[in-house]
Amino acid sequence: MGLFNDVGRFFETRLEEFLASHPHLELQAIAEQLEEQERGALRLNRELSSQLEQIEQKLTQIAKDIQHWHERVQQAEKGGRKDLAAAAKQREAALLREGNQLWGKMQGTKKRIEQSKTLLIQLQTKRKEVKAKMDELKTAQDVQDDYTTSWQSTTGDRPSSSGSDPLEKQFQQWEMDEQIRQMKQKMGQ
Repeated sequence: MGLFNDVGRFFETRLEEFLASHPHLELQAIAEQLEEQERGALRLNRELSSQLEQIEQKLTQIAKDIQHWHERVQQAEKGGRKDLAAAAKQREAALLREGNQLWGKMQGTKKRIEQSKTLLIQLQTKRKEVKAKMDELKTAQDVQDDYTTSWQSTTGDRPSSSGSDPLEKQFQQWEMDEQIRQMKQKMGQ
C-alpha cells in the first residue's frame, strides 16, 4: 500500500505543479466543476419542487378530509350519537396531526428550495467570475502572442516548437529519468 500512496502523492504533486504552471487549465477545470455543481443544484431544485407539489396536494386532500370529518362530528352530535361523534373527532384529530406534520415538512422543503436557489445563484456567479478570469488570461496570452509574433517578424528569429526541438526532448527525457530515479529511491526506503 505504501508504494501506491507514494505513487499517488507523486502524481498529485505533479498535477498540482502542472496546473500551477498552466493557470488556464486550472481555471477550465474549476469552471467544469462549477458547471457540474450547477447541474446538481438545478436537479435538486427540480426534485424539491416536485416534492413540494406532492406535499401541497396531500395537504389539500387532508384539509378536505378534515372538513368532511368535522361535518360528521356536527352531524353525529345533532343526531345524538355521541359514540359516532367521538370516533369522528378522533379521526379529525388524527388528520390534524398528519396535516401539521405535512405542514412542517412543507416548510422545511420550501426552506431547502430557497437554499438550493441561493446556492445556484452563488455557483452561477462564481462560474461567471471564472469565465471572466479565463477571458482575461486569454486576452493576456493573445497580447503576448502578438508581441512574440511581431518580435519574431522583426528579428527573423523563429524558435522551434518544443515537439521538434532536440534540446527540449533531451531535457524532458532527463526530467523523466530523474523522476523515475526519485521514485525508485523512495520505494527502496
